[in-house]
Amino acid sequence: QVHLVENGGGLVRPGGSLRLSCAASGPIFRINAMVWHRQAPGNRREEVALIGTGGTTTYDDSVKGRFTIFRDNAKNTVYLQMNDLRPDDTAVYYCNAHGLRSDGEIFESWGRGTQVTVSS
Repeated sequence: QVHLVENGGGLVRPGGSLRLSCAASGPIFRINAMVWHRQAPGNRREEVALIGTGGTTTYDDSVKGRFTIFRDNAKNTVYLQMNDLRPDDTAVYYCNAHGLRSDGEIFESWGRGTQVTVSS
């Protein structure tokens, strides 16, 4: 099993910043895409940002220019730098990754999520 563990959530005032991290562990041969999603109460889970193997990135329009996704392949870790946070960024943030295990099987894993609350 490939496990993902998120860290870095918390309470921040509007305009503040947080950095989330997500570390993958287990029998990993290669991680392809690593993705951050979020889900606010009463809303569907939505994709926030994605980074591919070569470092290509995509962002939801709502976070472009404020959030940055980056990864450390040596540590199997992905980060989400969140600046200029707004109350509507409040959600549980989930990490998702897929790739190949060391036994050659494809994997897709999810973390348990970390709460981000933006409030004055």
